Amino acid sequence: MSRQLFVIDPVERLRPQKDSSVALMQAAQRAGQEIWICQLSDLAAGNGGPRVRAQPIQAEPWYQLGDPEWLPLSHFPRVWMRKDPPVDEAYLYGTHLLELGERQGVQVLNRPASLRAWNEKLGALRFPHLMAPTLVSSHVADLSAFAESHGEVVLKPLGGRAGQGVIRTSAQAPGLGALLELVTNQQQLPVMVQAFLPAVINGDKRILLVNGEPLGAINRKPKAGEFRSNLAVGGQPEATALTAQERQICRELAPALREAGLFFVGIDVIGDRLSEINVTSPTGVREVERLGGIPLADLTQEQLLRPNLT
Repeated sequence: MSRQLFVIDPVERLRPQKDSSVALMQAAQRAGQEIWICQLSDLAAGNGGPRVRAQPIQAEPWYQLGDPEWLPLSHFPRVWMRKDPPVDEAYLYGTHLLELGERQGVQVLNRPASLRAWNEKLGALRFPHLMAPTLVSSHVADLSAFAESHGEVVLKPLGGRAGQGVIRTSAQAPGLGALLELVTNQQQLPVMVQAFLPAVINGDKRILLVNGEPLGAINRKPKAGEFRSNLAVGGQPEATALTAQERQICRELAPALREAGLFFVGIDVIGDRLSEINVTSPTGVREVERLGGIPLADLTQEQLLRPNLT
């Protein structure tokens, strides 16, 4: 029996009917894998190499824990980095410790170096032709000029998640300059500004890609009076199918994702425009399974356990 380690938030906080990490753990158990868990603070390294204080878990039914023990990180052929953002100092140091395990042959999902390199807002700018008009800048004058050119715009903090801190505004909005000074910390912090896409009223698609292949998607519709469609801020999930353009977006992303070792990714698409590439702890598995009838977590394990996966 092989083993998989999941680096997660405290297990008691996970909601089994909703959480994608739980879905992935349960699918791994069904695939005959031995499942262990830890938190970022349980990673360590020294002269003996990287190690981890981990606990075995019976994930289905949810959940039963075994006793924790210190083990070499190489004890686990596959390690899932499923700690939710923010990508703070603890998170970044955790990726460095996991990278030491990579050097010993551990497969880390997703690759630690790529978790650092692919900011979930900035990563999409590797494919600017797939996006709505976008600017990242710290300068109020540049951001104001962008808003003047595009009318309604959306401001996004580069470290934000789940729709937090996303603001819809326009060049005509009173106090725009003061708002831009605030979000840029007096022109010291870059932010992203994008042309507002009215198509968001029809929803924002979350597409889950496994080893570059789109295995399922949901459409997230914003609640009344809201433009943000994230589930965390009240968006409602619904079943959906991919458009031809969305499939083309996935085909264009796939080679770069595979090369970067980004095995499990959630992309966001609004009106056939790429919005974000989520790599840290993508969600949506439960919704795809429930609304689309797709056993996405089990399909993910099938992809992972293929002998020829690189």
